[in-house]
Amino acid sequence: MTELRASADRLRAEVAKAVVGQDDALDLLLVALFSDGHILLEGAPGTAKTLLVRAFAAAMNLKFGRIQFTPDLMPGDVIGTNLFNFQSNTFQLVRGPIFTQVLLADEINRTPPKTQAALLQAMQERQVTIDNTTHDLGAGFMVIATQNPIEQQGTYPLPEAQLDRFLFKHLIGYPAREEELAIVTRHGTHGAMPKLETLGIQPVFDLAALEQARRAIEGVRVSAEIVAYIVDLIRATREHPSLQYGASPRAASMLALASRAFAALQGRDYVIPDDVKHLATPVLRHRVVLSPGAEIEGLTFDQIIGQIITATPAPR
Repeated sequence: MTELRASADRLRAEVAKAVVGQDDALDLLLVALFSDGHILLEGAPGTAKTLLVRAFAAAMNLKFGRIQFTPDLMPGDVIGTNLFNFQSNTFQLVRGPIFTQVLLADEINRTPPKTQAALLQAMQERQVTIDNTTHDLGAGFMVIATQNPIEQQGTYPLPEAQLDRFLFKHLIGYPAREEELAIVTRHGTHGAMPKLETLGIQPVFDLAALEQARRAIEGVRVSAEIVAYIVDLIRATREHPSLQYGASPRAASMLALASRAFAALQGRDYVIPDDVKHLATPVLRHRVVLSPGAEIEGLTFDQIIGQIITATPAPR
């Protein structure tokens, strides 16, 4: 665990060569990858979401792929299709951009549900089916999706079933003044996205090290008291008057798994209540539905989840 924590610190330093700030987002990216999960990033344009993901993939030494989701994108444009080769008189598979390791699904809510659904099997099973043939995507496959909270015209909100496939939903805000000064100083000399090759980002992990870390995280201890605390948090979402629908049992399992990874990245082989509290909001904010009364009052998911965390007794 000490070695894993040191490697994670080195990775943060490598990503910091390209991105100023965004420490919380990077921590969640690490936890999601080590937990074999996916993450949804929501933030305004120009907040370095794409640069963060590219730098993260480079530091992890994983293949990066990007899909710009648009209203006319079709499922075949995502997963690929079999095309007939007239020279060989056979069908040949043309792989889509989903055949990568770290997939950036940019503005995922700008494509219709039919195309959004093309990601469901890949996110859940790490494989895709094309013409009744299943193709494996590998152990390093991870979806990092982004969406813009400002523009809502021409968007297709993600269905609850797809939202539930994301381990985390993280809200990326604007940087602090000191961070913005550093951003302008570093990147204010060019308009295009900086090339990672010029920033000197060195890989810290590889696929073999990632799989080894995942095996180590499986051994992180979660006591019976912590399990009960997680279950009580999830069940409280189903009873809160401001929530029309609470979180499912899958959310409890995901919160426990993520807490294991987060504890390991802190250098511990056991989970403490603060690990659960730290991850509860990004795990739950996209898995609950506000009641009409809460919407009228202007309450937010984060406020309600914060109330639940405060009201649920934590083990000592």
